[in-house]
Amino acid sequence: MKKREEALDALRGLAILLMVLSSSISFGILPAWMYHAQVPPPQHIFKPELPGITWVDLVFPFFLFTMGAAIPLALQKKLASQSVFKTAGQLVQRYFLLVVFALFTFYARAWVMSGTPGWQEHLLSIACFFVLFLMYAHFNKLENKMIATGIKVVGFALAAAFLLWYPFKNGFSLGSSDIIIIVLANMAFFGTLIWWLTRNNPMLRIGVLPLLMALLLTGKDVGTWNSLVFNWSPAPWMYKVYYLKYLFIVLPGTFAGEWLLKRSASTVQNLVEGAKTKLLTVGALCWALMICNVVCLYMRWLVPNLFISVALGLLLMQVLKGVKEGADKTLFTKFANTGIYLLILGLFFEAFEGGIKKDISTFSYYFLNTGLAFLILLSFTIFEKLGYFSAVITFLGNNGKNPMVAYTAGNLLLIPLLKLTGAEVYLDSVAGLPAGGLIRGLIFTGVVSLITLYCTRAKLFWKT
Repeated sequence: MKKREEALDALRGLAILLMVLSSSISFGILPAWMYHAQVPPPQHIFKPELPGITWVDLVFPFFLFTMGAAIPLALQKKLASQSVFKTAGQLVQRYFLLVVFALFTFYARAWVMSGTPGWQEHLLSIACFFVLFLMYAHFNKLENKMIATGIKVVGFALAAAFLLWYPFKNGFSLGSSDIIIIVLANMAFFGTLIWWLTRNNPMLRIGVLPLLMALLLTGKDVGTWNSLVFNWSPAPWMYKVYYLKYLFIVLPGTFAGEWLLKRSASTVQNLVEGAKTKLLTVGALCWALMICNVVCLYMRWLVPNLFISVALGLLLMQVLKGVKEGADKTLFTKFANTGIYLLILGLFFEAFEGGIKKDISTFSYYFLNTGLAFLILLSFTIFEKLGYFSAVITFLGNNGKNPMVAYTAGNLLLIPLLKLTGAEVYLDSVAGLPAGGLIRGLIFTGVVSLITLYCTRAKLFWKT
């Protein structure tokens, strides 16, 4: 059985844990760079005119990038061993399973059930969390496939009964769901479809992006066919052309997955004397580029950031050039060159659309974050090869292997338990300490991580 790409799992784990952390730190009392740049404290009112990014704004694009990278890794073997119709069926099935996940997990939150949730709603949230195991866990150890199928049927039947008959405070509507998961569902479907159709013609895959850019930029021109296509949807609650903007992150990610596949099929080269130091330097420069861009773009030091980024990028490529030729160097060079190019491209687009923003997201945001994702994946790949930070990479990777559990454990299990036991009072009291708002989030995220790690080690993976 092929070894998983631990570095990619680690990047996914980092993204999902930072997503949990960003939503669990104390509201309004920390510095503005601890929140989304467009919703600064203390009021956290959305200000779309405010340019800049913070570390929080890296989380979602990094996760989208790992989704793109996983597409060729997951499908390459399937395409060689099963029919086109079966693959197409699995693609459609995954799309609808993610849409159901978005609906069910949204309405399973106690505060969505009731304006003043009590112990009944919190217990029901916990019950919904365990119903998700019936729906999405893979019961591969069961020899009787009929029993495994029956378990899933029971799970989906319970979910359907809950959605259709529970008296939610605002009623049930298909238009209300977890928008993050809806976007991921569209990215999983269209990203996979485009990769599948262009897997033998990478240039055509790149060529899709300028066409999409043209549609996004002209879609608001009333009376044009562009506007008709942009605004048309057979089911607006689950699909909008607007969601396809994130293909600017997902499709470049598919190249990372293809390069990882080629590397795994090659002979891994042993390191010669001096190569280890050079590769460590490359890994450190990747993180330096990320930190520099987050800080400088937030502070609006645009010109210094451009020059520093170019200088660090050139230095990184020069150091990498001195590493001995081999399969790994080819991979590292592709990651570095692509990451640095997209980063610089993002900086060239920075002035467009009023400056880089997560909301409403800009082209600068897509390109820059995709470039940074390539570089951080490069650093993790290097550290994994050298054996450095192995405990951290393993920890992040085990969380990244089960992202659906990590995403829901906080809202559907931990928060209800804190409410029911009264432990929430003690957790909130931590916010009064120095840096307590962050410590609160770290504790919450740590417990979510432990839940996820338990499920991973017990091989209770949620999959679509």
